Amino acid sequence: MLVLVAPGQGAQTPGFLTPWLDLPGVEDRLRAWSDAIDLDLVHYGTKATEEEIRDTAVAQPLLVASALISSRQLFATDADVAAQVGATAGHSVGELAAAALAGTLSDEAAMRLVRRRGLAMAEAAAVSETGMAALLGGDADVVLPHLERLGLTPANVNGAGQIVAAGTAEQIAALVEDKPEGTRRVVPLKVAGAFHTHHMAPAVSALESATTQLSVADPHTRYVSNKDGQLVSSGQELVRRLVGQVANPVRWDLCMETFKELGVTALVEATPGGTLTGLAKRALPGVKTLPLKTPDDLDAARALIAETASADAAAGSAPAE
Repeated sequence: MLVLVAPGQGAQTPGFLTPWLDLPGVEDRLRAWSDAIDLDLVHYGTKATEEEIRDTAVAQPLLVASALISSRQLFATDADVAAQVGATAGHSVGELAAAALAGTLSDEAAMRLVRRRGLAMAEAAAVSETGMAALLGGDADVVLPHLERLGLTPANVNGAGQIVAAGTAEQIAALVEDKPEGTRRVVPLKVAGAFHTHHMAPAVSALESATTQLSVADPHTRYVSNKDGQLVSSGQELVRRLVGQVANPVRWDLCMETFKELGVTALVEATPGGTLTGLAKRALPGVKTLPLKTPDDLDAARALIAETASADAAAGSAPAE
């Protein structure tokens, strides 16, 4: 069974969309979305600096656009996704790309919503200086009480020995100086706020109002939620979760547990791929993984998709319920 995943904020790098613009129709689609959300995705994906694309209001639409652009090279229509993908999920802002790929939102609706999300979270982050840091290694039973003592929130519980803490700049600095026993490293992340914590509460109401006029459909492909790793079959419930998730922890560890329970054998990560593939390699041994970094990866991805479909057919399993 194939799982299609979309990465979250921090995965972006300067110029990462440049090679994708060589593909037919990609630049036109990006420019249409740019006009719809009043943000030059082509500029930010090709020429902007690292500091410019760190801006939450820029990074989030850029990441959803790149996930959709790369995934649509493999699955052009909803029917293609439904026929070939067993489950889809996204990490944090990647959930909006996954919601579009699963058919709950149109691609343009996802772009409009992520633009509002990015602006609302940037506004919330500007209230005080906050940030996030990844803790690599260590036992959760040791790490979590340590974070609580420092006043930090485990904003992303990613599995595979990785937890991301979020809080004020002072709290993050204290964590760097005083890491939990058994943790190898504490790595500050290239994000501009304490996402998925109470610091983002003001963004929830802004997103609630932004979703009132959305056209929403039930997902045609199994959708695994960051909230608790559970499958969500209602489009309205899926959107409610997207709204609330900005102020609640991402449980990617539970998402990967669900992938395992569903029988995942292959995982493709949309552009800019790498982060979620790395977690899967450690947490899902034996699962074939492929991160989409440039268009050069598309042929290998198509081969993996075909191989997985053949194996599913031979085993008599369907890609989705």
